[in-house]
Amino acid sequence: MEARNTAGSTRTVSNVGGDKNPYAYLDRADFTSEKFKIEVRGLPKYYGISELKRLFVEKLNLKLSKVKPPRKGSGWVYVCFRTEEDRTRAISAINGISWKNSTLRAQAAKPAPDPFIKRKLERLEVDGDAKKKKVQELDLPILPAEKIKSITTPLWDMPYDDQLKLKENDIKSILIKLGQQIAKENNDLAKWIETQKKVHDGLLCDLQPILRAERINGYRNKCEFTIGKCETNGAVTVGFRLSSYAAGCTAVGPIDELQHIPQRMIDAVKVFEKFIRRSNLEVFDPVNQSGCWRQVIARTSRSDQLMLIVAIHPQNQTEEQLNELKANIKDFFESDEGTLARVTSLYFQIITRRDVGGEGGMVLNHLSGTEYIEETLLGMTFRVSPKAFFQVNTLGAEVLYKAAIDLAQPTMDTTVLDICCGTGTIGISFAKYCGEVLGLELIEEAIKDAKQNVLTNGVTNCEFFVGKAEDILSPVIQRATKPDLVAIVDPPRAGLHQRALVTLRKTKKLNKLVYISCDPKAALKNLVDLARPTSKQYQGDPLVPIKAVPVDMFPYTKHCELVIYMERLSKAGAAGDS
Repeated sequence: MEARNTAGSTRTVSNVGGDKNPYAYLDRADFTSEKFKIEVRGLPKYYGISELKRLFVEKLNLKLSKVKPPRKGSGWVYVCFRTEEDRTRAISAINGISWKNSTLRAQAAKPAPDPFIKRKLERLEVDGDAKKKKVQELDLPILPAEKIKSITTPLWDMPYDDQLKLKENDIKSILIKLGQQIAKENNDLAKWIETQKKVHDGLLCDLQPILRAERINGYRNKCEFTIGKCETNGAVTVGFRLSSYAAGCTAVGPIDELQHIPQRMIDAVKVFEKFIRRSNLEVFDPVNQSGCWRQVIARTSRSDQLMLIVAIHPQNQTEEQLNELKANIKDFFESDEGTLARVTSLYFQIITRRDVGGEGGMVLNHLSGTEYIEETLLGMTFRVSPKAFFQVNTLGAEVLYKAAIDLAQPTMDTTVLDICCGTGTIGISFAKYCGEVLGLELIEEAIKDAKQNVLTNGVTNCEFFVGKAEDILSPVIQRATKPDLVAIVDPPRAGLHQRALVTLRKTKKLNKLVYISCDPKAALKNLVDLARPTSKQYQGDPLVPIKAVPVDMFPYTKHCELVIYMERLSKAGAAGDS
């Protein structure tokens, strides 16, 4: 098919195989990890993905693109490469080698079908009255506004007090499971856990009442909106996906009636939606990887600042055409109806496909306004850059950080270790209550913000370091000058890296740890590992949960932040010895 770009020239986009071939994506020129995939079997019962990667990359010198995490308990794993030559060499190198007393076997693996096309074909093949009825029930027409509310804010029609009760019950279930898993992995804690459960109504630690911010509507200060087409009328829409790609859906629903998005953000997005609809560029189609418009990221602040990051797939546009597009976007927001959006920071982003290891294929350009926005939190000002992490609920973050400070109870003899510190908000909030703060963060841009935030707020006892926590944690700990060490861990959803966790366990000066989780179920592994019995791998006494505080950072959704305070517990203490 043909589409016309803003520069006036035409471009051709191929839809190889259309929407009837689940393997059509393999014929496209762009890279996919499924093209050159192998299956490795015979793996040992216990191993880590990082260990496996080191075996392939460092010992066997293989050029892999990624290792697909296996299902729990499986004895095989998929490994992907960029060329047929790399895949062939890998099969030869891996076959028959011994690793951890196991003999590995490797063979070429079949590519997985495109989940969207697969799902679509499955629906077409549905047969029998009962199955047809089921499909019809699933596909009953629902107003777009109702559908998007049910998907993004599933508790939108539930009274807020009932939402809080629901989340408290969910947290109780998670803590019960945590107690069961810790008891299973550490027999030395069995007596201690039973005593705790008697005191805390069946839980292994004290569960405080759920905390909430004063404002529950329009609380999100950051949203990533997809540019797509409305399910009902096909109109270009900037909003949220109605379902996942794997579930067979690429449609986007409108955001106009979503309670958790601030009106300031909705208004700006709707203004830009008009620009996209008038554009000659097509929206990005994830099925055949055609089209340009991909997403809009919006960030707001309490001081009414607004950052927009407009992202496209460049397809085959020339540099001249891309420059013209950037100029058109900039001009739009600086004149006529575009000024109604009141954008204070504007960025343009090019996203192709994620390259090997993560952020490849993503280019960010500043178009106009400031290069960052500023947010106020606990009476302090914080600079927030496009890629930097900042809690999406500012008022909720204030409640969260106050809870963390109350739990940690730092003194002037305390060094606070702020792990995954982002722009430094937690560490700087702790600064006046402790002797010093040492922060660690992977994203360099966020560390630059953190250092500037220290200067802006006149804080003198904070230092920040860029790097992976598992790589730099040990040397950062050695810089601590205070006799006591408290760790504040606020990791991504996947949790803290195993090597970083092991480092915390063996640090003798560290007797307190505050773990902040946006996904408590996903945090269970980290929490259990911190409480494992002392061993060659897990040195030092275990860290066990003492108190838990849920904080509702995400009203109208099922998500709930959980702060868990942990302390060292010696074997004698676990046994109840004095």
